[in-house]
Amino acid sequence: MLNYIIRRCLYAIPLLIGVNILTFVLFFVVNSPDDMARMQLGQKHVTEAAINNWKQQHGYDLPLLWNSTAAAQEKITHTIFFQKSVGLFFFQFGISDGGRNINADIKERAWPSLALAFPTLVIGLLVNVCLALFLVMFRHSSLAQLGTLLTVMLLSISSLFYIIGGQFVVAKVLRLVPISGYDDGLHGLRFLILPIIIGVFSGVGSGVRWYRTLFLEEIDKDYVRTARAKGLSEIETLFKHVLPNAMIPILTGVVVILPLLFMGSLMMESFFSIPGLGSYTIDAINSQDFAIVRAMVFLGSGLYIIGLLLTDISYTLVDPRVRLA
Repeated sequence: MLNYIIRRCLYAIPLLIGVNILTFVLFFVVNSPDDMARMQLGQKHVTEAAINNWKQQHGYDLPLLWNSTAAAQEKITHTIFFQKSVGLFFFQFGISDGGRNINADIKERAWPSLALAFPTLVIGLLVNVCLALFLVMFRHSSLAQLGTLLTVMLLSISSLFYIIGGQFVVAKVLRLVPISGYDDGLHGLRFLILPIIIGVFSGVGSGVRWYRTLFLEEIDKDYVRTARAKGLSEIETLFKHVLPNAMIPILTGVVVILPLLFMGSLMMESFFSIPGLGSYTIDAINSQDFAIVRAMVFLGSGLYIIGLLLTDISYTLVDPRVRLA
């Protein structure tokens, strides 16, 4: 088991290097520092002196990979790649093009994202699994057919509809909660109730259908028939046998999206004015702050790789065969 975990950890290193190189190519080769300066300063009536001044102020005036004019190790360290990309491996994102400390912003904005995403994930998982088990339990009845039809209908509706509809009905018409905004501490709960409910409800269609499919694949296998033959009720069979044996695909779906807890929801945070990492990324794109966008791209990729690593490790907890791999 230990060898398995070590191998998976070692696999993550070249993936992070590849992500770093790809991020560098996208931001500094495909889109050169001169292009960045023009987009920041405006495409029209931009002088060469203004471009050079902007590049010097933001550290984009260095060579990309090799500084032939520097001495010794500075040939490598005094380059854009070393200055802007090497620090990403240690999650040191530096200063944004607007002069803000990116690490400080991420630490501050991670908590609102977690406050929104974690309850949405936990409540959504419980609701989806319970509803899926309910549909499987009554799989031969009209109730299950109606439930399946409803999940397809919910799956076909855009999440944007739930957001706008929820804001209009719950916040504007009924005035049960604020329509948008955020506050620290327990005062922030009233701002999070509606987006959490919408986040859970918008995922019911796809979630219930996914888990229902997993459970139906297990329900007619030999070990389930054996459990029924021993006299176990349908509820005991579902919870003691079907659910544990469906844990690997469930863990795959859950652990992989754990990085999204930190990255936040772009759409949800933007519509509800929650100062999380999702809205932070949107604001950086709108203001063309390339340092923040680059940092968030790498952070999202790194957290996704960590999520995949946690998925592999979690397999060893639920599947004895993986421990022997």
